[in-house]
Amino acid sequence: MTPIVRHTVVDSPYEPLTLVALDGVLSRVHMTGQRHRPPEETFGEPDPRPFGEAIRQLDAYFAGELTEFDLPLRLVGTEFQLRVWEELRRIPYGETRTYGELAELLGNPGASRAVGLANGKNPVSVIVPCHRVIGAGGGLTGYGGGLDRKQRLLAFESGRDSTLF
Repeated sequence: MTPIVRHTVVDSPYEPLTLVALDGVLSRVHMTGQRHRPPEETFGEPDPRPFGEAIRQLDAYFAGELTEFDLPLRLVGTEFQLRVWEELRRIPYGETRTYGELAELLGNPGASRAVGLANGKNPVSVIVPCHRVIGAGGGLTGYGGGLDRKQRLLAFESGRDSTLF
């Protein structure tokens, strides 16, 4: 049976975010101009009804009132990608991990590049915090939403920047 796909667009400090649900469960969050953003015709019909709680939590996050998302997600990816994305959700607000550290946590210390590729394909940006992953030397490396957005998210979460605007 083909899943029912719906979407809505919400404002954020990073330009509009497109939220996509499969059978009423959040499955993707896309930024404007994001790398790996699928064609808009895959977003389904516009319908804000499946997204009430996701919008509430995103608003609270951007207002500095929420540090951990608690939303059901329907993520579609390989087994390895799903494991990486689950590990991303364990990185605490305001903290970072390197690709190598994530690879070690996944039991495969030599897989930092594979972790980076899976991280880059994260379909639920911000909520699954791929922006919290940095390079081995502490530098900012790749982010599907752009390094400027990654830097602003990290500054916001660390308290160095009280506004995302």
